[in-house]
Amino acid sequence: MAVAVVNRHSRVAVPVGRLARAARRALAAVGRPAGQLDVLLVDDAEIRRLNGAWRGVRRRTDVLAFPLEVPPGPLLGQVVISADAARRQARRLGVPRGLELELLVTHGVLHAVGWDDRDPVEAGLMHAREREVLSAAHGRLPDRLWRGLLA
Repeated sequence: MAVAVVNRHSRVAVPVGRLARAARRALAAVGRPAGQLDVLLVDDAEIRRLNGAWRGVRRRTDVLAFPLEVPPGPLLGQVVISADAARRQARRLGVPRGLELELLVTHGVLHAVGWDDRDPVEAGLMHAREREVLSAAHGRLPDRLWRGLLA
């Protein structure tokens, strides 16, 4: 599976290899181990611009997913993460920034393959799947990591 991670944010250090591994784990967990995905890290201004342009929501967010697949091809799409949001959320929750970034990339991969968190029931299922994927890789994780998902 091909995962490309590009950090366009110059002020936040990003563990590129760790994010690529997290994306590959998430792709395998959703039955798409051959999927191709681009992960792009940007600042708050860029993610706000993208959120406004593509979703009509003129505010910042932590992660956006752009599914590009035309079945049955391997191209899944692109996940865009605000490195600023990851830094803030990690600090607020008291978790390592790398772990927060793994959660965001996992969340973005699930969106890219069709999971949706706008409905509360579907959001619960999606967040449970994220917990499974990350816990399989790391074992027991701090409960506070999941608080950001419910906000």
